[in-house]
Amino acid sequence: MSRRKRKQVFTNVEVIDAGAKGKTVAKAPDGKVIFLPNAVPGDVVDVQTFKKRKAYYEGKATVFHKLSDKRTQPVCEHFGTCGGCKWQHMDYKYQLEYKQNEVTNNLTRIGHIELPKVTPILGSKKQYFYRNKMEFSFSDSRWLTQEEINSNENLDDKNALGFHIPGMWDKILDIKKCHLQANPSNAIRNAVKQFSIDNGLEFFNTRNQTGLLRTMMIRTSSTGDIMVLIQFFKDNKTKRELLLDFLSESFPEITSLLYVINQKANDTIYDQDVICYKGTDHIFEEMEGLRFKINAKSFYQTNSEQAYELYKITRDFAKLSGNELVYDLYTGTGTIAQFVSKKAKKVVGVESVPDAIAAAKENAQLNNINNVEFFVGDMKHVFNTAFIKTHGQPDVIITDPPRDGMHKDVVQQILNISPKKVVYVSCNSATQARDLALMDAVYKVTKTQAVDMFPQTHHVENVVLLEKR
Repeated sequence: MSRRKRKQVFTNVEVIDAGAKGKTVAKAPDGKVIFLPNAVPGDVVDVQTFKKRKAYYEGKATVFHKLSDKRTQPVCEHFGTCGGCKWQHMDYKYQLEYKQNEVTNNLTRIGHIELPKVTPILGSKKQYFYRNKMEFSFSDSRWLTQEEINSNENLDDKNALGFHIPGMWDKILDIKKCHLQANPSNAIRNAVKQFSIDNGLEFFNTRNQTGLLRTMMIRTSSTGDIMVLIQFFKDNKTKRELLLDFLSESFPEITSLLYVINQKANDTIYDQDVICYKGTDHIFEEMEGLRFKINAKSFYQTNSEQAYELYKITRDFAKLSGNELVYDLYTGTGTIAQFVSKKAKKVVGVESVPDAIAAAKENAQLNNINNVEFFVGDMKHVFNTAFIKTHGQPDVIITDPPRDGMHKDVVQQILNISPKKVVYVSCNSATQARDLALMDAVYKVTKTQAVDMFPQTHHVENVVLLEKR
């Protein structure tokens, strides 16, 4: 039987929980789990399934018989089509509750970790307009909403400047107002779109690889700096300067106006030359007296205010006295390393991306920090016995790996070194739990603290303190 014929409808199903990747969970009459993208725990719904697996269904709520008391009215007109803020229809206090539950469940069920008393999740003071970086895509064949398709409106205007529709690489939803980045982000995006239409600047077509305008990135900072980067497909000096001059004149608050000419098949700029058109080629972020220089390719936590809270928790967990040698693994641009340096004797940072280490060294020099050293290398290769012999036996290791967690060789090397404390910062508590299980015979989890960096989404950070048994 084809998968198409396996579609089923379940009626009057109660949504009972929130699961991974922002989906909610219900139970089918046959006992299998149903994952839903468009419901809130407490809703009673009819479900149309579109995928059946051995242990679960995937489906969509089609009829709502009862709405959950955990619901709230979404503020964004694009909610439900744009995939960026999947939990906007859930009251923030319940968002925090489900994020806390996910972290605790992952640590106990995947890691089988015995937890201390769990410190309540730290919510974000800003629930909207908290991001310091947004990337928008141009398209000459925008995504049409169902309402537009059903209407009698003139749909000749197909240009868009906005976000990719989830799962569709060539379809862009035109965004009128985004609630993730503060002003003047919306004003800049809308002005660029209208000016480009008025002046015949061609929007990109991903399938045909044609057009002039590809993407726009806007970065803001707590210092008031604003960076705008336009990515062009064609090298057309007249049209390029027409748009860039308009931006410069209309938004004099832009301190860094940049562009890239990218004729590759993909939009990534990390292998491209970034050209400064006006202002500086960087902006600055500040945190507790430290200044961090950020260029177009730099990684920096996208919620600046919560990043500060996350780093404070990390430093508090490490409980440094000033005499410790600290290793900061996956150091990125060295923000955590520099943040804890004034409480440590010395900090050694390791990262695989050369540009990130170059930025870390530059920022350390900028901040007159002399007790940090940074090294480039693949963690599972560079972080070895010879490295420890050269740079010293660490008293504390701080590790902040990517979503995949730490390579098992890195975990084993930490166990071999056996520092007194390990502070593990994670953006994925499932892989964090897996790594903690490998360390459980030697280290006990003595503190754990979830931090909400991304309100209106399911994403959550978690910090764990490990101390030797």
